[in-house]
Amino acid sequence: MDLTVTTLAERPELARAMDEMPNTWPEFILEDPIGWANFPRIVKEFPEYVLVATDPDGAVVARAYSVPFALEAPGRGRLPEGGWDRLLLWAFSDLRVGRTPDTVGAIEITVAKGWLGHGISGLMVAAMRDNAGRLGFQELVAPVRPNAKHTDAAAPMEDYARRVREEDGLPYDPWLRVHVRAGGVIEAVAPVSMTVSGSLERWRAWTGLPFDTEGAVEVPGALVPVHCSLAHGYAVYVEPNVWVRHRA
Repeated sequence: MDLTVTTLAERPELARAMDEMPNTWPEFILEDPIGWANFPRIVKEFPEYVLVATDPDGAVVARAYSVPFALEAPGRGRLPEGGWDRLLLWAFSDLRVGRTPDTVGAIEITVAKGWLGHGISGLMVAAMRDNAGRLGFQELVAPVRPNAKHTDAAAPMEDYARRVREEDGLPYDPWLRVHVRAGGVIEAVAPVSMTVSGSLERWRAWTGLPFDTEGAVEVPGALVPVHCSLAHGYAVYVEPNVWVRHRA
């Protein structure tokens, strides 16, 4: 597969094509307020940490976003339970106060719809890890969103993350398996990695579901059930992710 991976700093003209790249993210996941406020800043503030893969014709086929942050800053020292949200908050807080980063955190790897199933995700994990090393870091950490967990939303993430295949002992989940094959080590679950809340009307618009049942509602693409409160007119989704460490 003849793909070229570069940083956005090297190819700033690809920013729009990266943003418009066809993807499979469920609509509701884009409504996390911390992500909504901070994710668009990455291309402007950290272009050296953004990777883009193009085919021989120059079309964007995959993208990868990461951010530098200070894991060993006072009050930190371990990967946060707040996962993806906390990683963004730490990165931009560190940037604001001028704190020197010591770790790179993976924010997103997405492969274009027409290129799924070609091993590109593994290529992008390796490229992100290598880019972190090129920038002088020794470690890449990732709050991984297991991509098959939505098929077993009721299972606790702690149990799901530790499932392995009998034939080779690798993780049951395909996305976790990509990370482990790339040298990553599963460390812990981030139980409150991302939070999306909204009125029942908004959830109906995002999902096409009636949201007329009190309690847990299974939503396509959601890793755990969404909590629906009919009496109060809202629903909340709290997504767990899985922390994986890579040596850069």
